[in-house]
Amino acid sequence: MKPRVLVCEDDQVQRDVICAILGKAGYEVGSAASGKDAVEMLRDEPYDLLVTDMRMPGMDGFELLRQARRLRPDLEVVVMTAYATVQTAVAAMKEGAVDYLAKPFDKDELLIVVAKVLEQADLRRQNQQLRELVSDSVSLGNIIGESPAMQRVFNIARKAINVTSTVLIQGESGTGKELVARHIHFAGPRKNKPFTITNCAAIPDTLVESELFGHEKGAFTGADASRPGKFEMANEGTLFLDEIGDMRLESQAKLLRVLQDGVLERIGSRQQRQVDVRVIVATNKDLARRVDEGLFRKDLYYRIDVIRIDLPPLRDRMQDLALLVRHFREKLTGKLGHPVPALAPEALEAMRRYRWPGNVRELENTLEQLFILIDGPLVTAADLPPKLIERPTQPATPFKLPAGGIVLEELEQDLIRQALEESGGRIKEAAELLGVSYKTLQYRLKKHEIDRHALEE
Repeated sequence: MKPRVLVCEDDQVQRDVICAILGKAGYEVGSAASGKDAVEMLRDEPYDLLVTDMRMPGMDGFELLRQARRLRPDLEVVVMTAYATVQTAVAAMKEGAVDYLAKPFDKDELLIVVAKVLEQADLRRQNQQLRELVSDSVSLGNIIGESPAMQRVFNIARKAINVTSTVLIQGESGTGKELVARHIHFAGPRKNKPFTITNCAAIPDTLVESELFGHEKGAFTGADASRPGKFEMANEGTLFLDEIGDMRLESQAKLLRVLQDGVLERIGSRQQRQVDVRVIVATNKDLARRVDEGLFRKDLYYRIDVIRIDLPPLRDRMQDLALLVRHFREKLTGKLGHPVPALAPEALEAMRRYRWPGNVRELENTLEQLFILIDGPLVTAADLPPKLIERPTQPATPFKLPAGGIVLEELEQDLIRQALEESGGRIKEAAELLGVSYKTLQYRLKKHEIDRHALEE
């Protein structure tokens, strides 16, 4: 919707000029010749912004400002005055104005001030909506899911909100690890304190310690000034360490000390600094396996694995697909600024058959692409991108049921053993060969008492 601006100016020529400028710029403009007329219009219709002169016969700009704010507390007000003094501006701000224009002003100045005020108002509304989202206990903020797997995630996440224990979030890329971390922070007692993010995989090995713990001037080449690290920046708040499985061993040792004692030293300094930081970590790697391979410290793993949240891949929660599509349709309608098409049943069914390697992030991006490119009211199966409708190549000799039948459990065990042998005992690769998730294969191994290590011998 176009932003609605009400212009109140007793001089008809100036009023018409201002309304014409704003109208050509794309705003929906209302015109009032007096403060009384403006009050009546505000009472009858919603406006986003009031632009009013200060000196008018009858009701002046100050009285209009006061009445307008009483009628519409969320209304933004910009005042115009030919008597531009500091005192006038201060008095107008005290009454609730957010900016002012000194007459005479030109077209560009008017448009800049109006655009800035409306943009700031829009940001405040978005922040309010975000606060409402993170306080929503039904769907865990803007994380959507009704499947049993997601309900387990919600249950653990809610228990993590009001404690300070370290949280480990595990899941494939695109499953929403950062969204869960944000909810735990913004729904908890530290919500008004910093939420700081560091992607451990994106920082060069030589800069990890500087990024996390800070450095003093001259500590290394290029350190031209002292700088606090992410731990200090997140003090009293939350530090989200994404992709912690990629952190090098030397940095892991220093991280362990901060987590245990809440004490750090900047590079180039011996001064100990106390910090109070809630730490949430995330990874798309199997940390237990990296410990076995000597790539991740066992003591750090035990220190961060206090509250574990395992996010399921989208292919393991197809029960949530229709709900997610509905959620993203509503979200993208607002983002794109126009109604988006619905999905035909056959299109939704094709989406259910797809593996979604990019998970929920890939689903959202795919839907946005469809809603931009499809002109009609319905997305059919024919409208879907090739990746969603192409079928995997069938084997030359498809499996046939033997005449004497089979024992299903024995077949499953044989297939699991074959996949493990082909993958060299690596569960992740074996799971991909079988077309199941890592956790599903782990469960099957335990159920059938299959020792993957024995298969490696």
